[in-house]
Amino acid sequence: MTEPVTWGIISTADINRKVIPGAHASPKVDLRAVASRDLARAEAYAREWEIERAYGSYEELLEDPDVEAVYISLPNTMHCEWSIRAVEAGKHVLCEKPMSRHAADVEAAFDAAERARRFLTEAFMYRHNPQTKRLKELVAGGAIGELRLVRAAFSYALYDADNIRLRTDVEGGALMDVGCYCVSGSRLLGGEPESVYGHAFTGETGTDWVFSGTMRFPGDVFALFDCGTALAERDELEAIGTEGSLFLDDPWHCNRPVIERRSAGEVERIELERVDSYQLELENLSDAIRGEADLLLGRDDAVAQARTIEALFRSADSGEAVSL
Repeated sequence: MTEPVTWGIISTADINRKVIPGAHASPKVDLRAVASRDLARAEAYAREWEIERAYGSYEELLEDPDVEAVYISLPNTMHCEWSIRAVEAGKHVLCEKPMSRHAADVEAAFDAAERARRFLTEAFMYRHNPQTKRLKELVAGGAIGELRLVRAAFSYALYDADNIRLRTDVEGGALMDVGCYCVSGSRLLGGEPESVYGHAFTGETGTDWVFSGTMRFPGDVFALFDCGTALAERDELEAIGTEGSLFLDDPWHCNRPVIERRSAGEVERIELERVDSYQLELENLSDAIRGEADLLLGRDDAVAQARTIEALFRSADSGEAVSL
């Protein structure tokens, strides 16, 4: 059996609680270290999550020769900087989404990874789930005729001004936190947009509390999405074609993987096995490192994702459509 890849985690962010169980469960992942800016915090975290090594700085973890890959769950504004520092230290990187709202920063991170001959991938875990793969296959196979429209939503209610998701200094806000999934899902089905139009409602924290957008793709395919940190909890994705639609009630977390094919007044439920998307994304990078699989999400996808988000923000600021 191939030796598992040794991993470290940079940051003790809340998202880690969703990633660590899959790391421990996988025979392909050996989660060996965690780093915080405070050693006592790192040590307590390591004990809680049964991680062997704890470091009081991110630099110390990167200096550990036994760690082959790192998962970066730092705030948005630190993603590209620490991805670059990690690959330059010889580590492969799984960087939490979104890598950045600035396409140039994402380009720079991948330039560094290529120079260092290390893998870098953005952590859109839902892309690794069989539900997502099946959706794409159905659309490509003509299950709804010709694709014409993608509709996506992701929202929840949060009003704690100190929460990192609502802080302007780390580029929080609805589009970066949850709307990026809507953009990613629309791009998965539609390709790369030719133009976008964005609208934002800015709340008391200075971040976008509600963001809605439209995208136009080649072949007269359109996307409509909305996201929010000040809305009721919702998460949906629907591909609508000339002969029917495919509806996902849980497209991002994939905890209840079901695709509804709706056509001519009838609904067909396509149920899939529940699997841990976070484990799958860790395993994809581990397999790529061992030469046993191709990386699912690389440079092209991450740069195009950042370019689209950047254009949406620019459109919301200007009040005009932006061409890509």
